[in-house]
Amino acid sequence: MNDPVGALGGAMGAFFDNSIVQMAMYALFAYMVLLWIVAAFWAFRDMRDRSENPVLPFLASALVILFLPFFFPFGVMVYRVVRPPERLGDVYERNLAQEALLAEVEAVKTCRGCDRRVDREWIICPWCRTRLHRVCPNCERLVGLDWSLCAWCGQDFERPADATVQGPAPAPVARREPTRSGMARRSGEDARNPSRGL
Repeated sequence: MNDPVGALGGAMGAFFDNSIVQMAMYALFAYMVLLWIVAAFWAFRDMRDRSENPVLPFLASALVILFLPFFFPFGVMVYRVVRPPERLGDVYERNLAQEALLAEVEAVKTCRGCDRRVDREWIICPWCRTRLHRVCPNCERLVGLDWSLCAWCGQDFERPADATVQGPAPAPVARREPTRSGMARRSGEDARNPSRGL
């Protein structure tokens, strides 16, 4: 009676001894090694795009390499679970979009009195009558209320009180004391003209 296990083993041995089968197995092994190396390189580049830490790309590549050529798909699956969800480029684009929105919101001028939207050319808010700008008396362009001079023509709007040039103080007038002869003369004039004393 023939041994079925031995017959099966002989058939398997003959199959694997075939040169075409051996060539296919070598090609499959080389293909798996190539995929393993490419997956490690992909993990390196993907982590470099997702993190600014210079060590993390090497760790991601080592994670795939440690699973050997035949088990590297498990390493790729683990890496895809633990990697950061966003690329740095996506984060930067989102931040730029947010900054652009904030700049657009800040560019919209509002009235400081009623917080309504006002035009940049308006002088007075039409809703609450808050003064928004003033007109330069020299060049007739709109200027800010807090400007001390016109940025276009250099006209001064206001000068502080301590910066104004003050002239010399007037000299005090010396007061003369009346003499006796002056008093006698004045009393004689008063006697002749009684209305002058009033």
